[in-house]
Amino acid sequence: MDVSGTSAATGAVKAAARQLLAKSGAGGLSPQAVATEGGFAAADVAAVFPHRDDLLTALVIDAYDDSAAAMERADGLARAAGATAGARLLAVSRALRTWSFAHTAEFTLIYGSPVPGYHAPQDTVPPASRTPAVLAGIVRAALEAGELTPPRRPRSGPPLLRPEAVELFGGVPDAPFSDLIERGIVLWSGLVGLLVFQVFSRTHDSVRDESAHFDFAVAVTAEGIGLDVPLSPDPTTTTAPAHTD
Repeated sequence: MDVSGTSAATGAVKAAARQLLAKSGAGGLSPQAVATEGGFAAADVAAVFPHRDDLLTALVIDAYDDSAAAMERADGLARAAGATAGARLLAVSRALRTWSFAHTAEFTLIYGSPVPGYHAPQDTVPPASRTPAVLAGIVRAALEAGELTPPRRPRSGPPLLRPEAVELFGGVPDAPFSDLIERGIVLWSGLVGLLVFQVFSRTHDSVRDESAHFDFAVAVTAEGIGLDVPLSPDPTTTTAPAHTD
């Protein structure tokens, strides 16, 4: 297939790369391997992505953008329905979980083990920031709406934040929520950790209903920022794949 000189060249090559990613993982990616997978001329692939790292960066950016877009859509629907911040948090967490199981190769690329020899460039930072930005917006809304319970264990000592985190949230909140951004980072990392455990099959042999457990875990984690997450059945439940070990 000749993709040289067409406006669809980048999309066609990335589509083949995603197929290869699902089959062989990031370690199997190279311009030549993608050319073979997609039936392209090697020179055409090299014209779009001269090096493996160029290709990986494009896939990383797409994965962050696609997963964050799923969360943003879910949040938009929840806000339109007049949902509380807790309900919005559950909606975006479920959306990210659904995306993660539907795109396990891409999830692994951005949240799994680092790819040997690859160092993500600065171009990946804005897409990667979209997920915490969604969460920060919900937490900020909860704070402004008075939906948060003050912490029982305030942070001791000076702030633990980098300026970028403060800027993303829109400033450090006043007491008693002055450590809310630090707690928000725990919420964010907890959400990703939950997904890693489920997508990589760490809970299938101990949890009977992984979807319900995910919702429960989101609610428990949200308690760390003082937010109540109302639990209700998920009409779009994503079931983890069956295992035979």
